Amino acid sequence: QFSIGHAGFMAVGGYAATYLTVYHGAQIAALAGTTLTSAVGASVVMVFSLLVGACAAALAGLAVGIPSLRLKGDYLAIVTLGFSEIIRVVILNIPAVGGATGFTNTTPITNFFWIFSMAILTILIVANIRSSTFGRALSAIREDEIAAKAMGINTRNMKLLAFGMGASFGGVAGVMFSTYQAFITPEAFSLAESVMIVAMVVLGGIGHLPGVIVGALLLA
Repeated sequence: QFSIGHAGFMAVGGYAATYLTVYHGAQIAALAGTTLTSAVGASVVMVFSLLVGACAAALAGLAVGIPSLRLKGDYLAIVTLGFSEIIRVVILNIPAVGGATGFTNTTPITNFFWIFSMAILTILIVANIRSSTFGRALSAIREDEIAAKAMGINTRNMKLLAFGMGASFGGVAGVMFSTYQAFITPEAFSLAESVMIVAMVVLGGIGHLPGVIVGALLLA
C-alpha cells in the first residue's frame, strides 16, 4: 500500500505555516520580546510554524486515512491522489491565502540550518521507529498483513498511525519549503511533486533508509 498524496500534505503544512507567519507572526515574535525580522523572533515563529504545520497535515492524513485504509493496492493510491488535487483546488479558491496568485507577502523565516536540522531529525526518528516495537509491527504488516493480524497486531490502527505520521512529515517538508522562500503558490504542490517523492523512495529501495536518502539526493 502506498500513497501519492504527499504534495497535498505538504500544501496543508506549508499553507498553515505561511498563514500563521503572515497574519500572526509579528504577534508571536512580540510575545518573546522581539520582532519577526530578528533572528530570535524568526526562530520562535519557526518553532510555532513547525508545530502547526505538522499537526495540520497529521489531521488531514487521519481524515483521509480513516475511510481509505480499507482499500488495497492501487485504490489507496488513487484516493490519496484525489485528495492531493482536492486540497490544491480548494487552496486556489481561498482569497485569505492568496488564491490562484499565491501568497506573495510572506516573510522568509528559515534557513539551511533549520532545513538540515529537520532532515537529520526526521532520519533519526525514522531510524528509531524501525527498531521499535511499532516499527517491527509495520514490517510484519508490510510482509503479510493477514499473518500480522493473526499474531494479534491491530493492523488498522497501526496503518492509520503510520499514515498520520507520514502526513506530519510531509507537513514539516511543506513548512520548510514555504518559509524558506517569499512566495508560495498551489502549483508548487502538483501531482509531479508527489510522483517525485515516490520515485525517490522506489529508486533508493522501499524500506531501506540509507537508499532512500541516496535516492532523494540523486533526484534532487
